[in-house]
Amino acid sequence: MTPTTTKAEPSFYEATQAQYRRAADLIGLDGNVRVILDEPKNVIQVNFPVRMDDGRYRLFQGYRVQHNNILGPYKGGIRYHPDVSMDEVMALAALMTWKCALVGLPLGGAKGGVRIDPSGHSTDELMRVTRRLTHALGTNIGADYDIPAPDMGTSAQTMNWIMDTYVNTVGYAGRNLHRGVVTGKSIACGGSEGREKATGQGLVDLVEEWALLHRLRLSGASFTVQGFGNVGSNAAVLLGAIGARCIAVMDHRGSIANTDGIPLEALRDYVRETGSVAAFPGAEAISVDEFWSVETDIVIPAAVENVIDARVAGLLRAKVVAEGANGPTTPAGDIVLRERGIDVLPDVLANAGGVTVSYFEWSQNRNNERWDLEEVDGRLKRRLLRSYQRVREESERRPCDLRTACYVVALEQIQSAYSERGIFP
Repeated sequence: MTPTTTKAEPSFYEATQAQYRRAADLIGLDGNVRVILDEPKNVIQVNFPVRMDDGRYRLFQGYRVQHNNILGPYKGGIRYHPDVSMDEVMALAALMTWKCALVGLPLGGAKGGVRIDPSGHSTDELMRVTRRLTHALGTNIGADYDIPAPDMGTSAQTMNWIMDTYVNTVGYAGRNLHRGVVTGKSIACGGSEGREKATGQGLVDLVEEWALLHRLRLSGASFTVQGFGNVGSNAAVLLGAIGARCIAVMDHRGSIANTDGIPLEALRDYVRETGSVAAFPGAEAISVDEFWSVETDIVIPAAVENVIDARVAGLLRAKVVAEGANGPTTPAGDIVLRERGIDVLPDVLANAGGVTVSYFEWSQNRNNERWDLEEVDGRLKRRLLRSYQRVREESERRPCDLRTACYVVALEQIQSAYSERGIFP
């Protein structure tokens, strides 16, 4: 069921599979385990009608891919985007399996999506789409089975609607036990402190550790951000708070630069009002190639996959690429970055803060607890830095690049579980 592609570059799914297989070959992954991991366990497609505000009905298509659950319940976001595809969702589900195993979470990997442009719909329409999607997925999700979370185009509000719909279909007596059916909820609805900034916070924790290891003083260092949504904006503001200087930002509608530093809080307010960084008065407009060519210390791709291909990798003038997005670097781009000596903090580790704090939220829901922000941030940092150290040690021992080392650590964890449990029947 592997998707095909006519592009010169492999598809997103093919690229993630190639990376997994490279690591599997390196460690001599057990052939029986490899058979299991080669394909997702479940692929679900739902088509559901939703009433629009004008009274007409429109049919929407949604996906949920459950890749592997040997370590625990499936876990992964749901994205709303007009270009959502099965290839993309399969790739993201597999990445979630590796990500959870890498950072030691008792969770498996899943992902979901709906083909929809959220900006073209009212709040009421989005609510009806979300509730109808939840009903269509039915028992394919659950607090002990498969736990969605926010992703591109979705938010805490989306998760609140999913949770409310779900708990109202499972019986009154146990409804509060099912709040953990999703994570990334608002605080009032059972969410966790620190969840909204978690992916950006985890990325910054790792950038700080990388900078310490490479003797780069972050106070005064420069960085650029591609994508200024949840991940990019939070990472930028957090880096700015420790003295780093954001000198360029790009999103789907434009690119801006200011060598003296872009005022990030003002930019975030501007993006909330306009939906884009384009024409922000605190910076000047630049072209896409000018953005990628900016001389800087840190580049943070925080939007979509496959943006740093071989050509873009050849334009970069940076010390490190910290991957806030999933799969932002193509295999060819990876090769060019290695040849040019530009370090990469791989997505499977660098953006694992989101799923880690999602796990914290799920744990708090199950135990009827509420942790304060300091505890959440502390637990997150300790877990990610332990994983980073293990990855660096694996990279030196093999030797191999950090991305391959991330997959090696994840696969060894999964292989141990299969070895000790056995494969049913």
